[in-house]
Amino acid sequence: MMVMKRILFLLLMVPVLACCQNDPYVVKTTNGLVRGFDEEGTMAFKSIPYAHAERCMPPAPVEKWDTIMDCTEWGPQSLQSGRIQPGSAEDCCVLNVWTTDLDAKKPVMFWCHGGGFDSGTSAWNPGMCLAKKDVVVVSLNHRLNIIGFLDLSATGDPKYKYSGNVGMMDAVKALEWVRDNINKFGGDPDNVTIFGESGGGGKVGTLMCMPAAQGLYHKAIIMSGTILNVNHKAMTEELGLAVLDELGIPHNEPDRIKDVPYDKLYQAGQRALSARGLVRTPGTPIMWGFGPVPDGEVLLQQPFQPDFASISSDIPLVIGTTFNELQRGQYNRQMTLEQAKDAVRATFGDETDAYAEALAQAWPDYIPQDLPSIDNLFRAKTVITADAASASKKAPVYNYMFTWKSPSTHVSAHGAELNFCFNTLHHAGRDLPNPSESDLRLADRMAQSWANFAHTGNPNVEGLPEWHPYTKANGECFMFGPEIEIRHNFDRTLEEIIDRHCFQKLDAFRATGSLK
Repeated sequence: MMVMKRILFLLLMVPVLACCQNDPYVVKTTNGLVRGFDEEGTMAFKSIPYAHAERCMPPAPVEKWDTIMDCTEWGPQSLQSGRIQPGSAEDCCVLNVWTTDLDAKKPVMFWCHGGGFDSGTSAWNPGMCLAKKDVVVVSLNHRLNIIGFLDLSATGDPKYKYSGNVGMMDAVKALEWVRDNINKFGGDPDNVTIFGESGGGGKVGTLMCMPAAQGLYHKAIIMSGTILNVNHKAMTEELGLAVLDELGIPHNEPDRIKDVPYDKLYQAGQRALSARGLVRTPGTPIMWGFGPVPDGEVLLQQPFQPDFASISSDIPLVIGTTFNELQRGQYNRQMTLEQAKDAVRATFGDETDAYAEALAQAWPDYIPQDLPSIDNLFRAKTVITADAASASKKAPVYNYMFTWKSPSTHVSAHGAELNFCFNTLHHAGRDLPNPSESDLRLADRMAQSWANFAHTGNPNVEGLPEWHPYTKANGECFMFGPEIEIRHNFDRTLEEIIDRHCFQKLDAFRATGSLK
């Protein structure tokens, strides 16, 4: 009987195997066959499962499949915003691959999307045009917010020991998938660059502090990612128990959490945060709540405080920001210098004049509107991190600033560089409906720089100014803008003033251990 079943299985598999041989878009992974499609001249594979997710549990292996899985549409993103949206799911552990040659051995660029640790999707940043720079691009979806970071370890149930970090454990699982499968897509598992922007940059920094990720990546790019996570174990354990209390679940029955609908779970989390004065406003320079927490095992420390765990000392790093980031630009109205000073006086107090003078020294061509419009969230901590990392790391650190400004908003906003480094200005839409030759050239150069870094650990591009590794002494910063140039320690005084005045909640937390 068993022999007959095996023969029948083999007969059924003959058409599948024949199809695989004849279809250049079918690839065999460790879990089964996947079929991709042509996307702007690349081979794209979307929504490949890399793990199976159950609530509060570490990612589990994917069940193998016998047929050819169609991977031509975006897969589920994490549940977010407190409601179940179309295209979202709790089991959202899928990834996407873009390549141009299945038989090559190209560097891999592993993208972590933005949205903090609370929201977002890999669909925001398709990788087909970057893949044309002779790299293989991978992006992932993973668990976010309370789904990915509800710490129930204080219940004492060993099943929940790692529950506070499962969202980042998903990312490690995706990197393991890359290690085991990317060679089938023309990628080199021994040459992987992790990169991300905003929350994605925070995820890259977090991976640099996770022992399980060590050896799964070899370079890192952090773009506008230095929002400081201040979670510690006592905070997240208390918050986890408070969520159970909000739901009426006894602490010794944590398994009941699995039966709670997502919207009710999310709202319970928000109530628990609010009751402790921990509700965070987006754009706050520090983050806490439902996000990664150091436990000495899964996560050794929080990144950017001021450096990374020593296990990533040999990882070359590119780190940088944009000119305005999340600041609301004041460029749509006339403003005198005195009016500009008045607009920032509540922040800088008796150092307002010193702030204005330091900005004028850093940016000689400044206009008054720059005073209330320049970034005061990311650059200061990026400089501090670059100082520390360049001193401690064995590998080089490179620093940049993106200064291109949108013709419609007149700001170099948070995330403005994404269509440039992905070389997707033709998808910029209303942000840049008619990119100029200068815009297209900048995008091509920035994408090439990122790809060159993925190849060799050196971001230099032929024909551009030579970009040297950063040190505190040289303060070297590569300026990606209409005019590409190198500047040295040009804004250190300015950023020191910003650091003194714009991170007072962080300073108070470090002094008292409380966010209230």
